[in-house]
Amino acid sequence: MFVLDLNLTIGIIGMLLILVAFLMNQTHRWTSDTYYFDLLNFLGAYLLGIYAVLIGSVPFIALQTVWAIISLKDVIKYLFTKKKKKK
Repeated sequence: MFVLDLNLTIGIIGMLLILVAFLMNQTHRWTSDTYYFDLLNFLGAYLLGIYAVLIGSVPFIALQTVWAIISLKDVIKYLFTKKKKKK
């Protein structure tokens, strides 16, 4: 029987966030420099990183850490640029 535990739920939500960002990019609704694209990629990678730690997958931890850092860098850059425009 299939049981949806907390670990698996975290992994599925992270996967769905990244897939939504990918789908929106592939259907030309978002570009790769869109705030929401980077935000969903960061959140998805963060959750998948937690999942990777929980299951003990070192290669997956490394991948998701790099993915999250790169996406977070763009989210932060967007937020600081937005704040500067308001001044």
